[in-house]
Amino acid sequence: MQIDFHHATTYVVARLAGFPQPQAATVAHASQYVDDATCAGMIRFDNGALYSRICSAHKMVDPKNADALANHLVWLPFHFLPGNDGLAEGLNPIGSFIDKLVCRPDSPVARKMVRQAIIDQDRPYGLHRLGVVMHVYADTWAHQGFAGVLHKVNEVENAKETGSSGVFTKGISSFLNDILDGAIPPLGHGRAHILPDMPFLKWKYRNGRRETVERDNTDQFCQAAEWMCRAMRRYLARDPFADVPGIPSADMNRIQDLFTRLIDKEGERRHAAWIRAIEEEPFSFGPERISYVVKGPGSWKAQALGSDADKMRYRWDAAFMTSDWKNFHDALQAHRFSVIYDLLPGFGICAA
Repeated sequence: MQIDFHHATTYVVARLAGFPQPQAATVAHASQYVDDATCAGMIRFDNGALYSRICSAHKMVDPKNADALANHLVWLPFHFLPGNDGLAEGLNPIGSFIDKLVCRPDSPVARKMVRQAIIDQDRPYGLHRLGVVMHVYADTWAHQGFAGVLHKVNEVENAKETGSSGVFTKGISSFLNDILDGAIPPLGHGRAHILPDMPFLKWKYRNGRRETVERDNTDQFCQAAEWMCRAMRRYLARDPFADVPGIPSADMNRIQDLFTRLIDKEGERRHAAWIRAIEEEPFSFGPERISYVVKGPGSWKAQALGSDADKMRYRWDAAFMTSDWKNFHDALQAHRFSVIYDLLPGFGICAA
């Protein structure tokens, strides 16, 4: 998924779940920032204080980024949550270890991840962690069938569009050949490029096991939005098992309409259209104006550090301790530790 879903759709779903506007904005910003936090390392301040950050994304389609491509500490916990083949704790799929690693929509692994975020919500970074978790949870639908490791299961061959978007004038296979040119290894959905991320696309392909996989992105994205809403309602109820409703039908129709109507390869352009729709074609919570600033003045990093430029040292400001940027990076650390050292081992998965 791209910024149109991870930011704009997530914001809409948070508001429909009952979050006030400022909190919904924090959750949505954190959700999208997972894709934009590509830098790691030590932050140094002029008073001697230090802060260590981790990254939650790499540029998957950059073949020069070989070391990053192999970084399981990024792909597994943040983008391709292992699904244990949809089985509960203590159960193993028939097959090899890779069957435990393939991402599955709304898997028992994913549900337990969501429950833990609800349980731990009283942390200072609770809302930011919810945003991170909503990113990962949503991606279990978009990234289903792919694994966050280098493996032939991630191969994509004979890709064809089964819908009628008209975006790929030469066909999907030609698009992939022009973009990839055989240079991208089978990690995650790298061989499928942006095809799993387009809300309007209906397509099929043959994976590395010679299986034909048919995908209806619109239906899968609507499912993701529905279950994210239920998860966020449970967060507000402070009960990970609460019986809660999903998205009201009229609002779901609006979401589905935007998914199918905004036919464009570029996620940024679809995002801009979502921003306009939220303000001009209101959902049931009314017209609202939202934005996402990833760099420069107004960005979380600039607000926390006084600048978004990479510097040897930053001027210390006590407000850093409660900044969105620090809370977000704290949330990344907490999420990664929870997934790798608590969540996955419970399903017999040791992969990072």
